[in-house]
Amino acid sequence: MILRLAIASLFARALTVGMTILAIALSVALFLGVEKVRTGAKESFADTISGTDLIVGARSGSVQLLLYSVFRIGNATNNVSWESYQDIAARPDVEWIVPISLGDSHRQFRVMGTTRAFFDHYKYRQGRSLETADGVIMDDLFDTVIGADVAATLGYSVGDPIVVAHGLASFSEHKNQPFRISGILAKTGTPVDRTVIVSVEAIEAIHVDWRSGAQIPGQVTPVDVIRQMDLTPKAITAALVGVESPLQTFALQRAINEYRQEPLLAVLPGVALQELWGIVGIAETALLAVSAMVVVTALIGMMATIFSSLNERRREMAIFRAMGARPTTILGLLVLEAMLMAALGALLGLALLYAGLSVAQPMIDSAFGLWLPVTAPSLQELWVILVVVGAGAIVSMVPALRAYRMSLADGMMVRS
Repeated sequence: MILRLAIASLFARALTVGMTILAIALSVALFLGVEKVRTGAKESFADTISGTDLIVGARSGSVQLLLYSVFRIGNATNNVSWESYQDIAARPDVEWIVPISLGDSHRQFRVMGTTRAFFDHYKYRQGRSLETADGVIMDDLFDTVIGADVAATLGYSVGDPIVVAHGLASFSEHKNQPFRISGILAKTGTPVDRTVIVSVEAIEAIHVDWRSGAQIPGQVTPVDVIRQMDLTPKAITAALVGVESPLQTFALQRAINEYRQEPLLAVLPGVALQELWGIVGIAETALLAVSAMVVVTALIGMMATIFSSLNERRREMAIFRAMGARPTTILGLLVLEAMLMAALGALLGLALLYAGLSVAQPMIDSAFGLWLPVTAPSLQELWVILVVVGAGAIVSMVPALRAYRMSLADGMMVRS
């Protein structure tokens, strides 16, 4: 009976109730959307590099090593000698190893020197391999493969020439050794999309006439001569390592960290990511707190709506009392109405979130590299709905208690 009364009362005030439900729905969609993006960002970061057991670089910080080797953010404090790289590669517990050389750029995009093994062993998004959308992997000294964002931003296509600049944000270019684009990678949603990839030998080749960060005045070595030179790298920036067995990972990490020939650091990508999230955890908490305050504001708005309707409903409450309704029935009616509005708003918010997510998912993936899966609502999301309904019942107690105390005489009083 009381449920029918509550539903009929809500329909009688359809416009006001509808606006309140919409406010709650938008706030819940915002809160759940922020949480979805937060978890999606974590998973996308973790999926940027999968299948790699260790990242090796010069001794610094684990987060710093992760950022410059995988995400192309920041710079290395030092390089790793080629001899040390070969020593690590020769260890029996190393299944594969990929060198990475960083330092140069092309129109604000990072240039990375590596080997063909990078295309075989680099995995992202739970084991997916790199694929070319056009062209082939580099097979000449001065071939380059570019990421999807580089091609889209600069309007490049296979066969176009590009010139690499020395360092980052530098006006000094290696004009005498231009590269030719041999392939364009398919979109991955990782930093690879914003990378110009060449061979480690090519990195040595374009620096033949350079010393201490500057070109030797008047020295220009012909390309044909460079091709005949020994272009074995003297040093690299970092290396990605895969081990024969996961059980050997920690032993190999300890051996590299205790390497006596030079100070090196080996980190597990997952552990370094956890450290990174620990650093930005305050910002995450602040963002969730702001979203939660939006939900609280919507619930307070619902309480204000119920308060404002009490004066209009005094006669209605008085009639209920005259027909034998107890004061607790009046209180229960208002609380039930609030719970129904909160439940409808929370469910509508969840529906809006998933509807918007299904439409925006490919655009978000393409623009930001964030993969937000459209799956069945999680247990956490269902708990959020229950909490919103419970909070709606709590905030409605204040106006409900006021209605509870209204007297029959006050409700039937005719005001002039």
